Amino acid sequence: MRSRWTLPRGSVGLASTILAAVAVAGLLAPWIAPYDPLEQPDAVVGRHLPPLAVRPAVRLAYGWELAEKVERTPEGLRLERRGKTSERPTEEVMNLTEDGVSDRRFYLLGSDRLSRDVFSRLVYGARASLAIGLGSVALAFVIGITAGALAALGPRILDSFLMRVVDGLVALPWLVLLIFLVSLFPGGNLTMMVLLLGGSSWMSLARMVRGELLSLKGRDFILAIRGLGAGPFYVFRRHLLPNALPPLLIDATLRIADLILVESTLSFLGFGIQRPRPSWGNMIAESRVSMGTAWWEGLFPGLAIVATVISLAVVADALRERLDPRAESRRAAG
Repeated sequence: MRSRWTLPRGSVGLASTILAAVAVAGLLAPWIAPYDPLEQPDAVVGRHLPPLAVRPAVRLAYGWELAEKVERTPEGLRLERRGKTSERPTEEVMNLTEDGVSDRRFYLLGSDRLSRDVFSRLVYGARASLAIGLGSVALAFVIGITAGALAALGPRILDSFLMRVVDGLVALPWLVLLIFLVSLFPGGNLTMMVLLLGGSSWMSLARMVRGELLSLKGRDFILAIRGLGAGPFYVFRRHLLPNALPPLLIDATLRIADLILVESTLSFLGFGIQRPRPSWGNMIAESRVSMGTAWWEGLFPGLAIVATVISLAVVADALRERLDPRAESRRAAG
């Protein structure tokens, strides 16, 4: 009988597609983003442009100037900006054509209060979130697997010591701990965030590794391999760790989602990725002052966080159904 907890048909495919799109956006951000995410072409005309807005872009010697409308004149170019008309002589305009100017700015998802392209910042924000999520999980895995393996396979006194350390760290409020650590080691760059998040999120993983290895090391096949003279490191590398990996992979998928949320929270509060470098969290934070008039500035990074986190949860459930034998047993019993 089919379990009522089975994932809806097509949800895993949709979630995988969303995650693939986020991954491609992060990896290929310099080629996908149409503009520099830090560029502020025109804080007057380019401020809070709605999604799908198009503006002529006049290239001058000192930078860009946007306009609602441009018209070629014998002397150069006439610009209409915020209801006012101004002239630019021919020698000042570097992209002048017979009809006006050769450049147009297309804002797929609108612009923010500093005239920066929201889509470009969203794409670079995906790169930051993925780098922090994956890098932090990789670091947490190294520390957690090492601590859990030492606790499960080492002397009893080492097991007791490591687990008491884990208990003490778990008892601390995680967000408060992270804010304290960020205040001690300021910087707000990707490397610092990976070190802080990965170095403070390995405790539950160590407990999981310890529990899995304790249940495996007494199994008959492990005892038989040891009886054949295999060394402890060989047994761990070839038999214990591979058999403990399925629940660890499921946990890793969910942990990436958790760390993306934590990074977004820290950036929203001003403790994570520092402005002007874009991250989904600080994009939402910057949108607070204009949420009523420029809804797109915070909506799209918020949707990106929600879609990524939910997709990771769906993929984790799919992995659990496929890799966890206990889930298979429950489905068969249901």
